[in-house]
Amino acid sequence: MDKSQKNLMYLFELPYDSISLPRSGGKVHFDVENDVSRPPVVATRLGGGIPVETMPVPDRGDVPLQNLGTATTVPLGSPFSFFIKTHRQAAKDLCDVFMKTKNAEDLLQVAARVHGHVNETLYIYALSFVILRKKELRNSRLPSIIEVFPGKFILQEKLMEAQLEINRSDPNESTPIVVEHGLEFAGTQLKPEHRLSYWREDYGINAHHWHWHLVYPIDMDVNQDRKGELFYYMHQQMIARYDMERLCLGLPRVQKLENWRAPIDDGYFSKLTVNNSGRAWGTRQDDTKMHDFQRNDFGLDFTEVTDLEIWRSRILDAIHQGFMIDSQGERVILSDDVTSRQARHRYPRRCVGVDSNISVNSRYYGDLHNMGHVLLAFSHDPDFAHKEEMAVMGDTATAMRDPVFYRWHKFVDDTFQEYKLMQKPNTEEQLNLSGVKIERVGVVRNNEADVLHTGWNTRLFEASRGLDFNGRSVMVRLTHLDHEPFNYHLQVNNSGKGIKDVTVRAFLALKLNARGQEMSFMEQRILWAEMDKFTVSLKPGSNHIVRSSKDSSITNTEELTFRDLENVDPESPAAAAFNFCGCGGPQHMLLPRGRPEGMAFQLFFMLTDYAQDKVTQRTTQGCANGVSFCGIQDAKYPDTRPMGFPFDRRPPRQLLGRDVNIAADYARLDNAYIHDISIKFLADKLN
Repeated sequence: MDKSQKNLMYLFELPYDSISLPRSGGKVHFDVENDVSRPPVVATRLGGGIPVETMPVPDRGDVPLQNLGTATTVPLGSPFSFFIKTHRQAAKDLCDVFMKTKNAEDLLQVAARVHGHVNETLYIYALSFVILRKKELRNSRLPSIIEVFPGKFILQEKLMEAQLEINRSDPNESTPIVVEHGLEFAGTQLKPEHRLSYWREDYGINAHHWHWHLVYPIDMDVNQDRKGELFYYMHQQMIARYDMERLCLGLPRVQKLENWRAPIDDGYFSKLTVNNSGRAWGTRQDDTKMHDFQRNDFGLDFTEVTDLEIWRSRILDAIHQGFMIDSQGERVILSDDVTSRQARHRYPRRCVGVDSNISVNSRYYGDLHNMGHVLLAFSHDPDFAHKEEMAVMGDTATAMRDPVFYRWHKFVDDTFQEYKLMQKPNTEEQLNLSGVKIERVGVVRNNEADVLHTGWNTRLFEASRGLDFNGRSVMVRLTHLDHEPFNYHLQVNNSGKGIKDVTVRAFLALKLNARGQEMSFMEQRILWAEMDKFTVSLKPGSNHIVRSSKDSSITNTEELTFRDLENVDPESPAAAAFNFCGCGGPQHMLLPRGRPEGMAFQLFFMLTDYAQDKVTQRTTQGCANGVSFCGIQDAKYPDTRPMGFPFDRRPPRQLLGRDVNIAADYARLDNAYIHDISIKFLADKLN
């Protein structure tokens, strides 16, 4: 990462404030030439014994504001929503301007001049989008969205605590203010749903959702391999994990939101503010209904609840008929049969029409997923009568905080499951791998076998990188769920005479349902959460495979802070750990919570033939973090099997001559194994 690329990072600081305001604790200053719209820099904010690096931004006649298209139509200081079509167009217009730049220095100059003239969240989105996709910027790294927009992750009352302490302290004091954000989050635990706030409001979960939609955006001409299938699979896995957390707390699995005329039981009050002006996000009272969208402030056509119902009916008709009708009136067969190359590329990119960007005919099948978010985000003020802002369901960085997100996505997932259950069951031939036998498995944590520990931990973020606290450093210590690291151990025998490359697929699910009963295959099927997927070479005879939980294929490493990016020498060995795009679930949320007395879970392993799984790639370059949920940048998804295999569909009626009733029946195969473990929740902070 050269100097120009590193300087791009400072464009992410203080998005709501003037570009001329000093950054990096007063050490960096953008000097924008001939821009009378910028307020002058307060002299006391520069200097003070700190060496200041001034970045001159010359006048650019090639970036007049009228060339930004619709990018200036989203008001400054207001919410930006990628679920809203007009906002997506605004983002595309700004991204097109940024994509035309020649290099890092050129992008820095253009973006610096645009700063302050377009909506702040839109600006950060477009800058992030371009940095991830311009080949000449591949070594640039994005700072954590938590530090860029702390107001999307941290309650306003906590940020106000810091401001009040600064107002009361000596103006010459430079010691950072540290604010604690604990376990009650946005509500007390008087209501059952609030007991899950630690999960829904976790910084890593929400940052992952924002980043995933940055990598796989709507209406941005990004046609990455199996995009629609990834949309389905990533969100399906979120629901599986959320259901596990609910069962850990003695709550029932989430109920899908399918009756859009009935009141929604649980309201949500985020306690967040849209920007540093203090304007609050919209709130939803208990028992609020979805209403027809009739606002005129977003340039959208009015959308009725009836429209959603019609789109749902048409999509379900297509699923049961086995085909959709494209915009030319031609049939498009729905199939994810991996034995057919043509079929394999159709379903994964179509997403069964629920998302307009990957639908064969969005005019007919609609925009069900996105407009569902919109109607829910404006259910408190659907006609703009009160001039209220949208609720958190409208922003990919905040939507997962609201309990209704999971009810909505349970409906979306059930629509996909309706399709998946129409597919042919996996056959014994597809499931089996002759010559390879898993003889024993286990997990080890601190020399203890098959008992994993979760508990609370904390992480520091610098809120003053995103919000101006009069030049004072403000840190926020966030409490979050975490687990002690562990290793998987597999003893595998290869009875062949040569080396055999295999894919190891690992899943986790609760052993018992909410009634304390063993689950049938179909009840447990969509509870299986992928934990890891990796390739190993088996030598003839016995093989001992050890895999660290830290290397999971579904997770990303910790969020990179501004200080992380500033302090790592790009030439040092430590820089290798920074070579990623940032997609993937948070490592600290890899395990479900469990219970203090221990809770019974099952690990399921299956080995499949890598020769059949592998995908021929044109390139090995690009980011591959959280590959199971995010794929690989600029490459095909590195697995020919349907995502979630072997739990992606119904099982065969019989396996090895006997009926298949429970997931453990798959373990009759030598290449599969099911193993009981316990997860204990420790109330104390983990070491």
